[in-house]
Amino acid sequence: MLNSELIINQVCQALAEDIGSGDLTAALVPKEAFLNAQVVTREAIVVCGTAWFETCFQQLCPSITIDWHITDGQAASAGENLCVVRGAARPLLTAERTALNFLQTLSAVATRTRQFVAAIQGTAACIVDTRKTIPGLRTAQKYAVRCGGGTNHRTGLYDGILIKENHIIAAGGIENILRKATEIAPANVWVQIEVETTNELQQALQAGAKMILLDNFSVSDLREAVKLNQQLPAHPAILEASGNITLDNVRLVAETGVDRISVGSLTKHIQAVDLSMRFETA
Repeated sequence: MLNSELIINQVCQALAEDIGSGDLTAALVPKEAFLNAQVVTREAIVVCGTAWFETCFQQLCPSITIDWHITDGQAASAGENLCVVRGAARPLLTAERTALNFLQTLSAVATRTRQFVAAIQGTAACIVDTRKTIPGLRTAQKYAVRCGGGTNHRTGLYDGILIKENHIIAAGGIENILRKATEIAPANVWVQIEVETTNELQQALQAGAKMILLDNFSVSDLREAVKLNQQLPAHPAILEASGNITLDNVRLVAETGVDRISVGSLTKHIQAVDLSMRFETA
């Protein structure tokens, strides 16, 4: 469910950053001028960010209209027309870049996620995002991951416990920190622990871990981890592979039998998709 208030806040910050005290170039255009514009994709993409795109224009001129030919989560082919924008020329020109920035960036995340999801199709694993996001755009990027068919990990430090190597060292070991986490975690908050070796995995399993992150395990070590986990008498842990996951190796990782595969590059190593906004007089 999209949070309209959050989208407005994100858009207003982006517009303020771009416009500052006023759009000097748009002031060259007659106040009474109207424009039509088509947004066309130059490459195959999964569309995402239509709400942010619309809000950019509506914040400057509510009378601007946008007719979409596609919705978030749908695929578009190169050369396809995504929407038509109509309205007063000045605010349309002023909001153009910010609107496209949102649409290009979020579509890039959705497109990349869809590629990973397609690569592991037919396996039992799911693709999961991380907290490696653009500051201020985490909720937007995580929405884009969902549009691409992926699954969200925790949103932030407040809605899930992920125990990493430094936490384990500071707390005095795997067993100690898992016990403490179980004591303090609210009922609706999951607890996950990261392990880096098969020995640490065995310690975590013996301590009753329910979710385990297998950090930089080789494919053979992942298979061994799945085997060890399945030997538990009941309720095996949820296993998540992470670290150096690429489109080239993600299917091999999925075929080991892990439940989840977290991929930081979904939101961190993205290149905005290639969109064009073509104007004509109304």
